[in-house]
Amino acid sequence: MKALLSRLHLQDRSENKLTSAEFLQIKPTLKHEDELSERDLCSVYLHKLMMLDYRVRYIQAKPENTNVDEQNETDDFFDDTDDVSEQTNIHPLDLQMAVFHCSDSFLKQKMVTKLSQCQYALPLLVPDPFTGDIECPLWTFRQIKKTWKKSETKDNKTVVTMKSMSICKAEIPMVLCFRLGSLSGSKSQLLNSVIHDHHSTFFHRNCPGSSKKRLLLDGVAEIAWYCPSGKPTDSFCDCVAFCNLHGDGLTHHKQLQILMDKASVNVAFVPTLDRSHESAAVIKSLLKSTKPLIALIENSGNDMTKLKNENTKYKVGLKDKSLSDVSEELRRKIKDIISGEHKSFQLESMSDTGLRVDEHDTSCENGLTLTKEMMTIIESVDASHVKKKFLPCQGQLWHDWSKVNKEQYQLKGNVEEEKSKKLNVCKKLREDQVKASSGELMRSLILHLSSLSPTDREYFLKWAQILLDDYATDQLSAILQKYNQNWSLVLDLKKMSEDLDQKKKSEDLDQKKRSDITKELQTKQAELANISQDLQSATCGLEHIFREMAQIYEAHKSLDKPPGQRPTDWSKYPELAAELMISGHPMELMDGDAGHVPLTWISGLIDQVIKKLGNKKVFVLSVLGIQSSGKSTMLNAMFGLQFAVSAGRCTRGAFMQLVKLSEDMKKGFLWDYILVVDTEGLRALELDGNKTIHHDNELATFVVGLGNMTLVNIMGENPSDMQDVLQIVVQAFMRMKKVRLSPSCVFVHQNVSDVSATEKNMDGKRKLQDKLNKMVQLAAKEEVCDAESFSDIIEFDVQKDVKYFAQLWEGSPPMAPPNPGYSECVHDLKSFILEKAKKSPGVTLSEFKSKVTDLWNALLNENFVFSFKNTLEIAVYRKLEVQHGNWTWALRSEMLKIEEKLYTKITNKEIHHVDPSLLYGEVRKKYDETKLLMTKYFETGEDKDMLIQWRLQHELKLKDFLDELVRGLQRKLNNVIEQKKASKEAEEKKTVFENNLLQRSKQLALKLKDNLPKDQDLRKQFNVDWDNWVSELTRGLKPAEKINIMEDQIQAIQELGFEYDLIMKRKETICYQEISVLRDYTEYVGQKRQNAFMETWDKVKKVVSSSGNLPHEDQEKIRNLITDVEKQAVEQIKQRPVAQRGYSSSYLSEMSSDVITSMTEFESLKEWKYPLKKEFKVDLILFVFSRTQRWISDSHSQFIKNNDVRTYLESKKDGYYSVFRSFCRGSSSAVVLAEVICEKLKSSMTEAVCNQTAIDIAGDMRCNVPAFKENRLNLEKHVLKSLAEKRKFNKYIKYIRDPKAYTEKFIREEVETHLQKKENMDKCNSFYKQKICNIQSQILHALHETTRENCGDINMWLKEFTGSIKGELPFGTIDPQNFSDVNNFDFLKEEIEKGLNSNSADLSHLSVDKLKNSRQRPDQILIDQLCNCCWETCPFCRAVCTNTIKDHKSAEDGGMDHSTPFHRSPSVKGFHYRDTVEMSLPFCTTQAAGDGSFYPGSSDRSVPFKQYRCAGPPYDRWSITPDLYQESYWQWVVCTFQTEIEEHYNLKYEGRGAIPRHWRNITFDQAMRNLEEMYR
Repeated sequence: MKALLSRLHLQDRSENKLTSAEFLQIKPTLKHEDELSERDLCSVYLHKLMMLDYRVRYIQAKPENTNVDEQNETDDFFDDTDDVSEQTNIHPLDLQMAVFHCSDSFLKQKMVTKLSQCQYALPLLVPDPFTGDIECPLWTFRQIKKTWKKSETKDNKTVVTMKSMSICKAEIPMVLCFRLGSLSGSKSQLLNSVIHDHHSTFFHRNCPGSSKKRLLLDGVAEIAWYCPSGKPTDSFCDCVAFCNLHGDGLTHHKQLQILMDKASVNVAFVPTLDRSHESAAVIKSLLKSTKPLIALIENSGNDMTKLKNENTKYKVGLKDKSLSDVSEELRRKIKDIISGEHKSFQLESMSDTGLRVDEHDTSCENGLTLTKEMMTIIESVDASHVKKKFLPCQGQLWHDWSKVNKEQYQLKGNVEEEKSKKLNVCKKLREDQVKASSGELMRSLILHLSSLSPTDREYFLKWAQILLDDYATDQLSAILQKYNQNWSLVLDLKKMSEDLDQKKKSEDLDQKKRSDITKELQTKQAELANISQDLQSATCGLEHIFREMAQIYEAHKSLDKPPGQRPTDWSKYPELAAELMISGHPMELMDGDAGHVPLTWISGLIDQVIKKLGNKKVFVLSVLGIQSSGKSTMLNAMFGLQFAVSAGRCTRGAFMQLVKLSEDMKKGFLWDYILVVDTEGLRALELDGNKTIHHDNELATFVVGLGNMTLVNIMGENPSDMQDVLQIVVQAFMRMKKVRLSPSCVFVHQNVSDVSATEKNMDGKRKLQDKLNKMVQLAAKEEVCDAESFSDIIEFDVQKDVKYFAQLWEGSPPMAPPNPGYSECVHDLKSFILEKAKKSPGVTLSEFKSKVTDLWNALLNENFVFSFKNTLEIAVYRKLEVQHGNWTWALRSEMLKIEEKLYTKITNKEIHHVDPSLLYGEVRKKYDETKLLMTKYFETGEDKDMLIQWRLQHELKLKDFLDELVRGLQRKLNNVIEQKKASKEAEEKKTVFENNLLQRSKQLALKLKDNLPKDQDLRKQFNVDWDNWVSELTRGLKPAEKINIMEDQIQAIQELGFEYDLIMKRKETICYQEISVLRDYTEYVGQKRQNAFMETWDKVKKVVSSSGNLPHEDQEKIRNLITDVEKQAVEQIKQRPVAQRGYSSSYLSEMSSDVITSMTEFESLKEWKYPLKKEFKVDLILFVFSRTQRWISDSHSQFIKNNDVRTYLESKKDGYYSVFRSFCRGSSSAVVLAEVICEKLKSSMTEAVCNQTAIDIAGDMRCNVPAFKENRLNLEKHVLKSLAEKRKFNKYIKYIRDPKAYTEKFIREEVETHLQKKENMDKCNSFYKQKICNIQSQILHALHETTRENCGDINMWLKEFTGSIKGELPFGTIDPQNFSDVNNFDFLKEEIEKGLNSNSADLSHLSVDKLKNSRQRPDQILIDQLCNCCWETCPFCRAVCTNTIKDHKSAEDGGMDHSTPFHRSPSVKGFHYRDTVEMSLPFCTTQAAGDGSFYPGSSDRSVPFKQYRCAGPPYDRWSITPDLYQESYWQWVVCTFQTEIEEHYNLKYEGRGAIPRHWRNITFDQAMRNLEEMYR
């Protein structure tokens, strides 16, 4: 035995058993049998067995020693002796039994179940090869169910009854066959011919691979069953068990005694009936027994004879008789015996034999005990009431909830009110589920599942499935038989009706007959529906218990019930289910009874799987096909799965099961598991008419969308069956193309008569291709898709992607074994699938979860394509937006640094013009680095396969962004240069005056040196002289003119012909300041003159008189006019050279004239039907003036600062006083020069430190302030959150009117708030100190280098020093003439160092507020970055698109359509129903699920909301999907500010716009949670 296990590489497996998990993994493709080594045998045996290849019993390994000594060939040929040294082949049953002994109980059970399906005999009594103990592996038989048809004669009629039951429970006759002594013939072969003419049920000596040297078969008793089909050709009329004891019965006395005791008939094979033979004693005891005996005597040629005085004892000779004659005689005699009274045998009785039984294992017994407790509860009621009593949550409550939930996507009438009612109904149903969810059965089951060890739990689940199946079997058999009879009658009646329809309808007889048939057909169909309901009620398996768990979880979760800490709490259900799914149990994905996907449960389940396995990648393989076409059988054979397979309705809904990729296979694959999705069949018998079509289309679209690959299973060669499947499948794939999903597809043509007929199959493929193309052309019209052939909608190669399968059975069931050709087809298909799957990246489990949600939500809507929202794609795009923000920020921050560098050079007059090439050269390195990061992200990221569609667009956008930065900076710097040029004369005068003032300060100090007054008097003396000096120096220079913008504004408006009094009146009322956010512009509209538009004006008056204000669309036009005019004015004034040349009143005249021109053009528009009052015109001009006034003032102040010498000199007064005081105190020229240098440096350092810190602070805030992180969507969420927290209606209105302006204001406020926090002040000071340290180091380096290398005078020293630092800091000129006596440069250096230390100390205490006035400001930097995005608004509710990328392409052009999760009630923007004051309340996301229509723009054309894209621009560029749960935030806003909104728009929330009651129950906390949910 040890040698055998060693040869099979199983030596370690006698203790460490083989498990199912090991062999349910996907392993490398099986080797060709010619290449098998002995180490491969075990693995190959199990894999072939799982694929139902009955030839598995004959596999052989290649000979280990193939070298032949040619010289001795002749001698060897004549040598008749055995070569003892040569190793013989392993006996096939030694291989089977070795694997059996080395397997755990679950793998043994799986093996035995598959052997039974292969119609092979199964081990009933098995001697332990190590201890010799005999074991009955009863557990391994538990999953075997046999179905047969019993024939019996009643009243001279043959009555056929179908039976289906667990073979362990069946009470049937058992025929025991054994031999006593040695025989030349094969007992097993004879027995095979009795059971099956063409299949070796029992292995015998003439089977391939058989040899005398067998180790593990002797003493093994095998059992097999004959199951009749109810036909006259049956060998037996009822099920019969045949037991075969291998080896000599005389040497296996214990087994023989037990089996003879259990047998109904004993069949003994003996060499002779000689009394002296060793078998005589056994024969005598058999003769004394009351049990029938048939003795087959090898050395006798007698015919069958009955012993005298014994009716049940027979003997027959075998000598000179053919196998077929003996088997026929034996078959006939056994049939005669068991047709009379006989002892029945039940497999379960083997547990009472005193032998070791595998079911006596502690874990197995524990599992059975617990299951019996559960079954006691179940058996307390009738089978048809079990689900209603113990599993109430999945019954009518769940079905009703599913129905109402679907209805929410087909709303009618007042959609918000309807939705509110349906939500309340759904909530009530969930509450009822929670109340009903505390049943005894579920409590017991969950307790066991959560407390048992993995092994005990697996036993418990197996026992639960076994006992549940047994309990329901009797009920189901009767119901199924009744169902089949009724179905046959319905088919016959339909046929009769069709036949009558073809005859003349005028005949009265036919009319009456037709009427009778119609009535009877309706009656039978109603009965069929009732039977179908009974069938569903009586069917109760583990899947229904898991379904109940799902519903209990969903009910509690939807009501936000607090989770408990107990292991049996509802919140732990997904974790339990995840453990089961990982261990290989199928889990329900779609409830076929309710026709619904429990999304909350599926999400929770997959989240737990992710928690336990990690977010693994899976390849999703789904299967579609007509009902009972062998889909589940194929998947089970291919992967060794456990999908339910039975007659009638096999699978309800859809189930999923994980299959792991073995470590040997992982190389070359991009995923870790195959997730197999099995579905119920299309064209269900229980459904009819339109319901069937809708259900099938829904199911097909769902599983096709989920799958990376879909197997389309076609049974037989029936053209109508094929057409039905193809039509559904083609439509599903076409929908996938339209929503940009691209699964692959393989057609599996099952039950083909001759799979090897190449020509016939080629013709079949051609016909299939033609059919597919025709279906595509038909479906293209319905789905509005441009496609002519199947390959237009999916990558499909008819030569490779169509597979032909042999029929499953080799003969007629129930005794037919599986067709080996079928197994070969399964193996080839599996290899083909894996080969194609190699190229697939698969999807992560979280992506699969998203896909389930997206597909199902879209299917709930009538228009799948319009409603599909690919959240997975959206999530990937959102992540890409974050990266895009990082890339653009990298370029922006680099450009800001370049700006600082070049600004310094411009100030120091080193650059006189900025070309784009200069800027591109400076930024090139950072741009290349950013492009590299982008390339890496697109090529190596986990989502690279999805990202590829946006790569080119983003590369171009990054280039455009860089170009925009370059253009902007070039314009900005050249403006600075122009300013410098414009103030060149003033700058030169400043330098002359500064030197003159320095000289005068020095002279005054020398004059006062001997008679130095006190500090206070010294300052007074300096002030008097200073004023004199400045007056003297600036004599003849024209002082800066004072401007009066207010007067100029009035003058500019008067020039346009408006009265002064009107202007002043409008100015005093300050109404103009709020003109952009007014609620109503009716007062600004005058009556239309009597002309051709009178009819239109009558309509307007009617509107105004009925609603009190202008139509909403006209109000919007005025608001848009105001926005456009303001924007245009601001842009134009910023083009004026105010900072270079100063302010001119002509700018205001131009501006007011442009505003009037815009209003005139607006009034002349065809769609604008009435005039604007002059009050409006004046207010709009004043509004524009107010918006530009600050910029004009600031720019003019900058002009004065740059060009007015007197102002400049006054700003330097304190510095000169300091110099003067130093001279007075006797300081040397070196000390004063150091002071002058440090004063200039301090000014430059302050500017540089503030600008650089502003850039760093902006970068830090972008990373750390929650509102500024990530993407545009995140910013919008924080804006909305801030609005809710402030609870100020006027702020909401400002946001609604101008979201961009409000967002900019929000950013400024956030920056302000952030910088006022102590920790951020400290961080800012840290930035200050860092920058100061860097700048000081650069200055000190320049100082040391200048001093070390200087050999000349002060003139040379100053030139060298200023030249060294000008690259880093702006630095003005110093006239060396005032310091010509300075020659100790080391001393000068020391004094400058002291001054620098003093500067640094002062600067380190800079206030955060200093950043507000710096040239670079953190808030403006962040506004430029964060607001450089899309600002398009939803055409229905005016919510802002949250796409981070400005001018992004549409989905049609390879980008993303405008979208936002923050849609709102259009009432907050003042939308209302035409000709009424009723607010338009419904969200556009709700309208998209309703039956309403809208009028695009101001047209009279009505467009259904569900087809809103058909309205053209801008509607067709928006993605608005029905979303029924994510609106609490804006519902809260409407209820909180109802009064203010009504007053603002002069409208009412009444009638069709009445607020649903449940909106008013939404709390602030719920609104905030909803905001987070919408963001996610």
